[in-house]
Amino acid sequence: MDGHGEMGLIGENFDPGFVGRMKEDGCEIRSESDNFDVASGDDQDAAADGPSKKKKYHRHTPRQIQELESFFKECPHPDEKQRMELSRRLGLEGKQIKFWFQNRRTQMKTQLERHENVILRQENDKLRAENDLLKQAMTTPICNSCGGPAVPGEISYEQHQLRIENARLKDELTRICALTNKFLGRPLSSSGSPIPPHGLNSNLELAVGRNGFGGLNNAGTSLPMGFEFGDGSMMPIVKPMVNEMQYDRSAFVDVALSAMDELIKMAQMDNPLWIKGLGGGMESLNVEEYKRNFSSCIGMKPSSYATEATKATGLVYLRGLALVEALMDANRWVEMFPCMISRAATIDVLSSGTGVTRDNELQVMDAEFQVLSPLVPVRQVRFIRFCKQHSEGVWAVVDVSIDPSQDATDTQMFPNCRRLPSGCVIQDVDTKCSKITWVEHSEYDDSAVHHLLQPLLSSGFGFGAHRWLATLQRQCDCMAILMSQDIPGITPAGRKSMIKLAQRMTYNFCAGVCASSIHKWDKLSVGNVGEDVRVMTRKNINDPGEPHGVVLSAATSVWMPVTQERLFDFLRDERMRSEWDILSNGGPMQEMVHVAKGMGHGNCVSLLRGSAINANENNMLILQETWSDASGALVVYAPVDISSMSVVMNDGDSAYVALLPSGFAILPGISPSYHGGRSESNGALVKPEIDGSIVSGCLLTVGFQILVNNVPTAKLTVESVETVNNLISCTIQKIKAALTVT
Repeated sequence: MDGHGEMGLIGENFDPGFVGRMKEDGCEIRSESDNFDVASGDDQDAAADGPSKKKKYHRHTPRQIQELESFFKECPHPDEKQRMELSRRLGLEGKQIKFWFQNRRTQMKTQLERHENVILRQENDKLRAENDLLKQAMTTPICNSCGGPAVPGEISYEQHQLRIENARLKDELTRICALTNKFLGRPLSSSGSPIPPHGLNSNLELAVGRNGFGGLNNAGTSLPMGFEFGDGSMMPIVKPMVNEMQYDRSAFVDVALSAMDELIKMAQMDNPLWIKGLGGGMESLNVEEYKRNFSSCIGMKPSSYATEATKATGLVYLRGLALVEALMDANRWVEMFPCMISRAATIDVLSSGTGVTRDNELQVMDAEFQVLSPLVPVRQVRFIRFCKQHSEGVWAVVDVSIDPSQDATDTQMFPNCRRLPSGCVIQDVDTKCSKITWVEHSEYDDSAVHHLLQPLLSSGFGFGAHRWLATLQRQCDCMAILMSQDIPGITPAGRKSMIKLAQRMTYNFCAGVCASSIHKWDKLSVGNVGEDVRVMTRKNINDPGEPHGVVLSAATSVWMPVTQERLFDFLRDERMRSEWDILSNGGPMQEMVHVAKGMGHGNCVSLLRGSAINANENNMLILQETWSDASGALVVYAPVDISSMSVVMNDGDSAYVALLPSGFAILPGISPSYHGGRSESNGALVKPEIDGSIVSGCLLTVGFQILVNNVPTAKLTVESVETVNNLISCTIQKIKAALTVT
């Protein structure tokens, strides 16, 4: 018997006494598929009482071997129940089945080790040959200049250090290439093209000029009307943190690959994993079915966390590569979803990908996600973002939170949310549009969420996939409209400056409502302010885009028993503005400029002028942005003086126009009959629908930012806080009264 035969019998929990008995009985021990029958208990007792004799040897039949091999390919580690089923079906004893699988696993392991040994031996021979060549070259050095024998001399200390550093860098490059090979699926040469620096272009051109937009040939042009996202005119500069942390990069690669595999499967699967809504729109996750099909790649869910997971599919008028470029750049990503992301930064680039397709790019990012309500805490997440091109015209971008055990930083930095594999699968449909399948899957601490907003989040309408997709579709429609329209009385450059100013206004409104970390807010607690009203203050000293002094922000959310469409139409109607806006001075407003930003009439940026009581107010205009889609609606406005707007509309710099925004955010609402997804009558699982009977109202967020003192060092008075609180209460009462009458 050779050594390999003995090794083939050794497996997990193998009985060593069995090997000894087989040797004593003289049975041939094999590691191939032709296995043996185990001696029965009677035979073993007889062997103990009488002289030993050779036991009868039984080979497995070809059918038994075929059945075992087929089952082994599917499940190399069968449990007790599966082994008993095989024993019954093949007419073998349970121990025979158990030992056959042990031997088969050991055999496979031995074969793999033998294969690895052959590869290592070849590598060793190759290194030995290279070493011999280097020794020979060192013994007979040749001068590169003259071709004759070189006379070696002493090298300087600096040259010696440079050689050491060069050797270290080569070793690091080789290690990175080997790591990258793990998920590239093809060899990567360490002498390939240089890696492009991260963030070469901060403008979100969305492939216009480079890849084409919507089938239009705009080579050499940039996006019009303020949609060069990330140029610094709207977004505050968010510098990536210096990467002083040490990550286990190989572990991150494994997590990224697992997350990508899960995202693709979840995007492709339907019922029973996904439960369709009543109208066939947004799909919600069947949590029990998910647990049966997937295992968490970031550890166990905290006991106090709730789960939300949704899927949505739709078409957008944007090429896939353009969307990939936007998602893989933090600034572009924020400006594409300004009402959903308050800030984002790339912490580390583990792999910069290949070519312009961003294929296999792997990043570590920080982000703050928000719902436009002061009653929902901002979600702070640190996660891995991985992009993979699966075929021509098909990409997938997946996010997954970093397991706290893998993060060398403070694990309590982001304590309120975990992002499970989430992202989108992008497929080019034609030269004009692409199909997007978006999956959002998170676990969050719902104890800090106000009870009024808990149904919104648990149903998936707060941070769900349909909100991401609806926002993306609206932004793409906006770009197509802005590229085609021509507005009399305003130049294209002036229109672009006006759009940029409106973007900055909307972004600052969202930051004030949600209290993101972009601005340093101080929360106030005043006795006369309602518990659902959040009042904050900050001081502006250097920002030219806001008035200098003490800024007071107040916001709250209330339930409105009217539809989103009716409330939105009422708030944006300049003829009804005097019903609720004190800036209208009780008179009608007139729209002076209208820049459409979408297919609906309400998606626009406009310039309003109202009736003035005195000469000073003749110099004031109202800049307003409004939009509405399936995820909600927004009405944001700010007073601006005529001279500043004149500069902006003549292609002036909008960054120096000082404004403080106020306005309204309308969110889908869940009526009191919705109890965590269970109906009152029979407790059956139901999902709220925008156009169904369960949703019978909406949530209105009201936010004001007011300059209470133009001296930054001034102290805030209680009277100022009470004034803003009364303004919010009075505005809400006027809106309710007007909607009751109309």
